[in-house]
Amino acid sequence: MLMDDMGWGDLGVYGEPSKETPNLDWMASQGMLLPDFYSANPLCSPSRAALMSGRLPIRNGFYTTNDHARNAYTPQDIMGGIPSNEILLPENLQKLGYRSKIIGKWHLGQQPQYHPLVHGFDEWFGAPNCHFGPFDNKRTPNIPVYRDTDMIGRYYEDYLIDHKTGESNLTQIFIREATTFIEKQAAQKQPFFLYWAVDATHEPVYASRDFLGSSQRGLYGDAVRELDYGVGQILQKVKDLGLVNNTMTIFSSDNGGATYAKEMGGNNGPFLCGKETTYEGGMREPTIAFWPGKIPAGTVSHQLGSLMDLYTTFTTLAGGSIPTDRVVDGIDLTQALFKQTIIDRPIFYYRGDELMAARWQQYKAHFWTWTNSQDEFDKGVNFCPGEEIDGVTTHEQVNNTAEPLLFHLGKDPGEKYMIKSTSVEYKGVMPQILKIVAEHRSQLVKGEPQLNMCDSSVMNWAPPGCEKINKCLPVPKSNPSKCVWVH
Repeated sequence: MLMDDMGWGDLGVYGEPSKETPNLDWMASQGMLLPDFYSANPLCSPSRAALMSGRLPIRNGFYTTNDHARNAYTPQDIMGGIPSNEILLPENLQKLGYRSKIIGKWHLGQQPQYHPLVHGFDEWFGAPNCHFGPFDNKRTPNIPVYRDTDMIGRYYEDYLIDHKTGESNLTQIFIREATTFIEKQAAQKQPFFLYWAVDATHEPVYASRDFLGSSQRGLYGDAVRELDYGVGQILQKVKDLGLVNNTMTIFSSDNGGATYAKEMGGNNGPFLCGKETTYEGGMREPTIAFWPGKIPAGTVSHQLGSLMDLYTTFTTLAGGSIPTDRVVDGIDLTQALFKQTIIDRPIFYYRGDELMAARWQQYKAHFWTWTNSQDEFDKGVNFCPGEEIDGVTTHEQVNNTAEPLLFHLGKDPGEKYMIKSTSVEYKGVMPQILKIVAEHRSQLVKGEPQLNMCDSSVMNWAPPGCEKINKCLPVPKSNPSKCVWVH
């Protein structure tokens, strides 16, 4: 269960004061809380590509070289997508007899060669892009919604989102798709992988009528409450079908809460900044693992974890093997989950083509700092509202490689108090971090960047199946150019 832009502090069990997530709080009480769990990138598409491939975006190609340290993703005019030579998690599982379904946002390329069913999924209900819109279908087409290989409608035409009220029935549809799929797989006695990639907490935020106005947090809270309800419905279905002791469930998010969205964005708890940044608020995720009889109830693991680890962990649990012809960054978490063993491993924080920071044990070193440009900040785009820290939340890209900034995340989760470079602590820790980073760099083979070129002709004008429902639009002439990435 992968949320979209949900912050570390958005759940009651992670300290959200309204306590409006009873199902997720129960899931945590009966499973394991993973408060030191990360995405592989502070933005949606690269994070999801890393989850699916088990590999950092710098390896799988989900980055740009158009400018230094720029976040890039897959808007509908992007020419690239997930490369065919990447071996995705559902491909591993498909070979082992699993049936896989993605529900919600794919975001790894909107052109047909990049679609989920080309990369190991057997079923898909959802969209290739974010639910932005409505568009005029002249300069920009509305985003298509797919069932498997064919589009069956478009957002704002057939699947409505009311910007004035925030009302949309999409989350309810995504819940039904999930429970129906699980029922079918149970009846057929076939193992399954469900990737529930819902997006109600991504702007424009939405919730169904029954949840509108139900939260103390406004519309964003309404969306969180409905997603929590959906988690409860799915877990109950698994229990009712007698599958609960044979099913692992992971809940997490693709990146930190969008602090720049103000009250329409998530809560990142005590952590600095949010989405788009490589400070803790941008990449630490609200993660819960649940498997009665396997994962001890009511436990907390301080294992440093990553969404990429789900690739290795799920493949291993299913009886598969990890590809040996490439570096896979995800590690097997089974011992951490089942026996509470701590595996010593680093976390790397990339922004575009640059390694911005690295964490080892409780220590985090920043090699580069940057929030966003002064120009964007002056326009009101603030990734760190109320959290300006001199020399840390910089509005220009600052290279600290000669003397990295060091923080102890146990004592200082908000990255506010730098450890002095002249201190014994700094001199004792920094050589180990630099050694780990040097080893990482020496073995790094960068993938071909997929997020450099854009072209309006590859937008969702005439997706597969459009002719069946009279939804095809004229395709403009190709005019490729370099994409512009502001952040």
